[in-house]
Amino acid sequence: MKQTITEKLIAASLAEGEMIRGQRIGILADQTLSHDLNGVMSYQAFEAMGLDKVKVDLAVHYIDHNMIQADYKNSDDHRYLQDITAKAGVICSRPGSGICHQLHLEHWARPGKTLIGGDSHTVAAGGIGMLSIGVGGFDGAVAMAGEPFYLTMPKIVNVQLIGKLPPFVSAKNIILELLRRISVHGGVGKILEYSGLGVETLNVAERSTVTNMGQETGATTSVFPSDENTRKWMRAYHREEQWVPLAADEGAVYDETIVIDLTKLEPLIAIPHQPDKVVSVREVSGTKVDQVMMGSCTNGSLQDILSVAHILGGNPIHRDVDTGLYPATRTVIRESIARGAHDKILASGVRIFEPVCGGCNGCGFAPQTNGVSLRTTPRNFLGRSGTASAQVYLVSPEVAAASALTGVITDPRDLNLPPLTYEMPEVFADDRDMFQLPSAEPEKITIRRGPNSKPIPEMPSLPDVTSGEVLVKVGDDITTDHIVPAGANYTPIRSNIPEFSKHAFKVVDETFAERAQKAGGGFIVGGSNYGQGSSREQAAMVPRYLGVKAVIAKSFARLHLANMVNWGLFPLMFIDAKDYDKIGQGDYLAMDTDRLKEGENLILRNETKKMDIIVASPLCQADLDAVKAGGRINQVKDRQR
Repeated sequence: MKQTITEKLIAASLAEGEMIRGQRIGILADQTLSHDLNGVMSYQAFEAMGLDKVKVDLAVHYIDHNMIQADYKNSDDHRYLQDITAKAGVICSRPGSGICHQLHLEHWARPGKTLIGGDSHTVAAGGIGMLSIGVGGFDGAVAMAGEPFYLTMPKIVNVQLIGKLPPFVSAKNIILELLRRISVHGGVGKILEYSGLGVETLNVAERSTVTNMGQETGATTSVFPSDENTRKWMRAYHREEQWVPLAADEGAVYDETIVIDLTKLEPLIAIPHQPDKVVSVREVSGTKVDQVMMGSCTNGSLQDILSVAHILGGNPIHRDVDTGLYPATRTVIRESIARGAHDKILASGVRIFEPVCGGCNGCGFAPQTNGVSLRTTPRNFLGRSGTASAQVYLVSPEVAAASALTGVITDPRDLNLPPLTYEMPEVFADDRDMFQLPSAEPEKITIRRGPNSKPIPEMPSLPDVTSGEVLVKVGDDITTDHIVPAGANYTPIRSNIPEFSKHAFKVVDETFAERAQKAGGGFIVGGSNYGQGSSREQAAMVPRYLGVKAVIAKSFARLHLANMVNWGLFPLMFIDAKDYDKIGQGDYLAMDTDRLKEGENLILRNETKKMDIIVASPLCQADLDAVKAGGRINQVKDRQR
């Protein structure tokens, strides 16, 4: 049978089920990835399961997200993570070594293998030909324990790339174009598989830019072939022996095909506050810019930095534009210094930050009040930058650099510069000493824990009758950033659920947490694509901690839906989307949740309006059983007792 790349990858890691679209399957990870922001929760869950050593071929942890050490909290977490990883058999990168997704691509990602990572942008490794899927912290811990990760067998979309990108139109514009076409929920239940002669024109870093931001379509993951460009990349990072070719069989069958002609692309920009609100740069050119942020896991490669340096050329940035750069890794910095790029960028007046996530998740470099910020990051959700009133646009490095010079949104082609010819180095600097290997004597390690570290709260089982008031009603495309905020004020308390819960739905309604506690919990009502965005499982845990029993929505984002199951937050969907209008905030709802059966509808009684509404859960029976038990976390704990 002719197979796609996706089918070959899934078949190689398949532990349970059959590769039939829509069927539940379980896959085993060859590698796992974690980082300091979500990793604390992962390793707390790992310990709660009674485990002492990982059971995968390779587990790597990165300290790259929570890097503003304004007090003891982040430093304490980093010590805990360095201790627990050394004890559990996990490789750990030193703080400041680089952003996990680019670092993993450089040093550990392997074509043909499966990576499960506790971050939504784990999908970046699809650029090297990996099956790479982002999950919440609990699923990350389960993967490290050698247990299968369960998902619905997705549809496979063939994204054919033809032609070659024109000068000053870089790979970021490919994924912006795709988002313009299919939206932030057009990839839900799908894997995006790239093919075509245009693929041959892209190096692994460019491909990773595309797969990284493919997460913003809602796709399970994205994947490129492994070809001679992949082999060249791995040779440059001193590991050519790990390369294997990977391509779809001729005649493989796809569920859908999308064709993108690279030669016809132009510089694109996503306007506030969603990554799919994409227009051409020239449609908004001339808009005054207050801040420019370059770099991040999406656009912090050597090629991106050299392109920025080429456009800036050492010329001073506009006096009204605060400009910063977050290179992706220590290796990128060393290589850009060797090529004189860093000197040009510094000469232009750009602030150069350490290679961390930083401003992308609101941990530093927040814009001014009402500021217009151009960013090469993957997301521009409301409030994510750390400034609730900021207007964040997503752009390529070339548009960012050109706009920093002029002070207004600028098409880089209008600067009339000669194009940059990029040749990837034959060999990159060997930076493998940035990784700390697991301890040879794990029994001698004492794990240090700070006062901010709190145990995972107990999650009670779902009652036989579920009732309560509608605590908040929200619209479409509500992100995890809406549910629990990002930013430097909140990331240090992400694993302290009692404290973090005080800020639930802060962007939407500052009274939510107080009202939820006073009411003893209740319901949340949402629109389409509820839970879009990051792997942040606290977006399920925090409402659960506040007593929320169920979320009723038109549809759910894949990753958040999985987190809801893990932590026992019951997802329900309107059978008729018009019924969304029949429920208002403050209405009192009740339903029988004694026996939950796959495929069976439930009657939701709106006691306030004296009407019944038919709803259903999108979950399979195993997931319904987990929710009834109060979450998969409780099931795993019970098995360990």
